[in-house]
Amino acid sequence: MSRAHVVVASTRAASGEYRDTTGPLLVEWLRSLGLEVPDAAVVADADVTGYLDDLLGGDGAPPPGVVVTTGGTGISPTDTTVAAVRPHLTHELPGLVEAVRRRGVDAGVPTALLSGGVAGVAGDGDHRTFVITLPGSRGGVKDGIAVLDPVLGHLLNQLEGRTDHE
Repeated sequence: MSRAHVVVASTRAASGEYRDTTGPLLVEWLRSLGLEVPDAAVVADADVTGYLDDLLGGDGAPPPGVVVTTGGTGISPTDTTVAAVRPHLTHELPGLVEAVRRRGVDAGVPTALLSGGVAGVAGDGDHRTFVITLPGSRGGVKDGIAVLDPVLGHLLNQLEGRTDHE
């Protein structure tokens, strides 16, 4: 069974100022797909880079097959999630992030265009991880789930070398 990890980038949620609702939404969805997923990790924006560095192999443990982040994709000075993920990517999948933004705009949320998300594959060899950064709103997360749901199984099969291509 593939493992997944959800990271919520939110200084206010990490400090207990409010309760995050995006992480549990992603965890529930990933578990419904049969993935092994711990509860979402809520991390202050200032700690996102170190957390993701460790999660994606820096701590010596094998990284999960899927990492989905929520939050930190905007243009606020504290939004660092995209910058923290990008150096880990060995293969970008820009169509996924474009599709998430398009869903938001098509639903009448013009500010969806301000999300600077990134998606792709981190690592190589036996330890490859699919990573995507989603906006910190419930709507943005729902758009991400809608985009990923029909393709994630195929994507994971490809990551694990199981393809049906001729």
